[in-house]
Amino acid sequence: MQESADAARSYFRDDGFEDREIFNVDSEFSWEQFKASSNNLSLFSTKKVLDLRLNNLKLDQGGKAAIDNFIANNHPEFALLITSLKLDKTVLNSKWFKAHEAALALVQVWPMDRNGLVKWLSQRLNTSGIDADREALQILSQKVEGNLLAAMQEIEKLKLLINLKEESRVSLNAKTIMQVTSENSRFDAYDLVDAALLGDSQRCQKIIVNLRAEGVYPLLPLNAITRELRSLSIMIGKKEVGQGLNSILQTSRVWFSRKQAVMNALQRLSSQDIWRMLHRAMEVDKAIKGASLSNPWDEISTLTLDLSGHHIFQ
Repeated sequence: MQESADAARSYFRDDGFEDREIFNVDSEFSWEQFKASSNNLSLFSTKKVLDLRLNNLKLDQGGKAAIDNFIANNHPEFALLITSLKLDKTVLNSKWFKAHEAALALVQVWPMDRNGLVKWLSQRLNTSGIDADREALQILSQKVEGNLLAAMQEIEKLKLLINLKEESRVSLNAKTIMQVTSENSRFDAYDLVDAALLGDSQRCQKIIVNLRAEGVYPLLPLNAITRELRSLSIMIGKKEVGQGLNSILQTSRVWFSRKQAVMNALQRLSSQDIWRMLHRAMEVDKAIKGASLSNPWDEISTLTLDLSGHHIFQ
């Protein structure tokens, strides 16, 4: 998203928009400030980019009215650049958005999965004059997964360390990557759930270590796990009465990006497994709330091992 916005700003700069004003839109933001700037023509005819950065998923009525006003005025001295969090379908399909769709260029940037990250790293390294073998790319992707900014920083660091000259190339192997790159991966509770559903216990433990080191409250991953268990309970019930797995995934509205993980879990888990893990989740909840002497993160680790296929509890 940052690079897309940089490209837009570069385009406007080349077109004579030398000035830029940034608006960070949060709960305390006043849209009157934006309206005043978008109606205030420069005495020196300096073209300006109004850089609107939305920190909320939805625009309130004040925001919509301010953008309506900007588009209606159609001042050639101003360009509007909006960056935001993911726009949901209700926004994209709203009458308000459809009314302005012809007047804007929309660039949507989607999250990158692990396979996409390896390809992306390979392309970026290649552009920088660096060839990395498959093992080196896998190690680098593990170290920067979920953190593209850190990935770019590691590539820049590699260029500096090897003193890469213009129009020259160098090859890197796994040993070099291990020696010079740092651990910068970032995960959330839903990454933990999907890793467990896929049966990747080693990845589960890495994510738990990462979440714990970042100070994540253990109730957050527990809630994500129990929510998934309840959802699986319904789907597994349908499987056990003879409904096909593809039909179950479709009627349960499982996102395409998660179908492989959920399918894996449906194929190997039973209702008995789900109820055993839900019972265990209650014990983890007690540990989090201080009602038992167990370590909450150790209990979450054991629970995810169970969900990933290592049936510790009988």
